[in-house]
This record gives sequence, structure tokens and C-alpha cells, in this order.
Amino acid sequence: MITVVIATRLREDRLDYLTAMHASLTRQAVPWEAVIAVDGADPERLPAPLAADPRVRVLALPRPVGAACARNLGLGQVRTKYVNWADDDDEFADDAMIVRLKALESAGVGWCAGWSEDLHPDNSTTLWRCPTPPGRHEAGDVWTYWKSPADTIPIGPTTILARTDLVRAAPMGGLVQGEDYCAAVGVCTLAPGILLPVPVYRYRQHSRQMTAQFGYDQLEAAAREHAWHYGRSLRAVLRNREVVGTAGP
Repeated sequence: MITVVIATRLREDRLDYLTAMHASLTRQAVPWEAVIAVDGADPERLPAPLAADPRVRVLALPRPVGAACARNLGLGQVRTKYVNWADDDDEFADDAMIVRLKALESAGVGWCAGWSEDLHPDNSTTLWRCPTPPGRHEAGDVWTYWKSPADTIPIGPTTILARTDLVRAAPMGGLVQGEDYCAAVGVCTLAPGILLPVPVYRYRQHSRQMTAQFGYDQLEAAAREHAWHYGRSLRAVLRNREVVGTAGP
């Protein structure tokens, strides 16, 4: 039913985290696959639990291409109806897949998301509620909760379970960071969806995460501005087409 796409460079300091991500998948109550896009690293370094799991498929890229490209190439390997992005150092809540899948299919929408939690080194969690309110949202509505590029993004990209065709129509943007902002607002602009008021994803806080790396802040503002304008433009173009279509010849 669901494929989780994870890009990784199999860095030594993240292998235990990747193993924990896999363990969180094994606790899900729906059938799943995982595509691990290995970004220029030796695929033999894949942790043993993942290497032994037939539900895990590896796409070994011959050279480093960056997270956005690796994720998009991994998306090409998806063969299920639904897909979810994930990072190699995070985890899913135990009921993340089943609660979103049931809500998505019962409502007949294109995507379903939830809240996320910051996962701290002592295993405590802090709930993060995205600016978008819980409930059903029509295509394009989620972007309206992103008032300006500097504000908090309207929805957590890795909390979104979506139809694969939608994700392929709104893949990761061509950025070195913030590419998932484009993917999130793109999917939510192309189809209606539902945001559930429950945490479905745990975002691990640690010293080697991407947002903590030197130089990350230097491009964050530009990445947010690009994604914000992308969402606004996509929404405007699609709404203009709807108006033209209803006006007739």
C-alpha cells in the first residue's frame, strides 16, 4: 500500500538512527515498502536489519547527488499507490500509516498529514503543531497558512502520506535545502487533503542533523522564499485554469 522513500549517505553517525527508522516501520499495521536511495555511499554499509528485510529495496547511486536528487530518483522506484518521504535519522509513530491511510481513503482525498514531534536525546518529545489547522483542506488552501517566506512552513513535509501520482507531479525542488518545502506545498496545492490532530512523525534533534550544520542558515531564507513563491504561483495558475474552464468558450 505504501512506500517510504529515504535518502541517505550511510554516514557512520547516522546508521543507528536509520536502524531506528526501520524499526518504526516494522511496527506499522499496514503493508509497506521502503526505497533507500544511497547517495554515493557503499550500499554494503546498510545496517543488517534493513539488508535482511525483503521489504527494503536499495537504489545505489554511483556518486553523491544531494538529498533532493536522491529522493527524486528514489521516487522513480515506487510501485505502490501511496508514498511518504522520510529522513534517515527520524522515526514514525507506531500508528502513523494506519490512521492517515484510513482517513485518506475514507474521505477520497489525495493526501493526509498529521503533526510531528521533536525527539530529544533523552527520548522525550515535544509536540509541534503546524500552522495549518486540523480538518479537510481544499486544493491550494494549505499554502494560505504560510503568510510569508520567513514564517513557519504550513505543514510538515514528512508527515504527508499522499497518492504517488501527486508526489510525482510535485517532487522535491531543485534546491540544496528546503526542497521538501516545495514538495509539501506542491502536493497540497494539487489535491484536497486532511490534516489530523495527531503526531505521526518524530523529528530527531541531534548535533549532526542538517539544520544544525555550519552554513545552513546562509541559504535558508532564499530556500524558503523560492518554495513560498512556487506555492503561490502554482496555486494561482491552477485557480486561473479553473476560472477559464468554468467560463466556457
